[in-house]
Amino acid sequence: QVQLVESGGGSVQPGGSLRLSCAASGTRSRINVMGWYRQAPGKQRELVADITSGGSTNYADSVKGRFTISRDNGKNTVYLQMNSLKPSDTAVYYCNLINMVRQNYWGQGTQVTVSS
Repeated sequence: QVQLVESGGGSVQPGGSLRLSCAASGTRSRINVMGWYRQAPGKQRELVADITSGGSTNYADSVKGRFTISRDNGKNTVYLQMNSLKPSDTAVYYCNLINMVRQNYWGQGTQVTVSS
């Protein structure tokens, strides 16, 4: 059974930084895309960033230039470095994995709060 274990969330002041990690285990098929989504209260879940097995990245316009997604294929782990955080970045962040047979898996979510 595929498990995604997230870590690194927390509270930070505006302008601060956080680094999220997500480690995948139990995958039988090769991983294709790993990414991060977020959901703020009263809003729909939205893509933050994702990265393919080949290293191609995709970012939401709202985080371009501030967030960086990276991946360690050997460890089946994806990272999200978040800099210059804003109160509007406050949300529950979810790790996502899509494997080569297009199965889709989600982590349990980690809270990120940006507040002074």
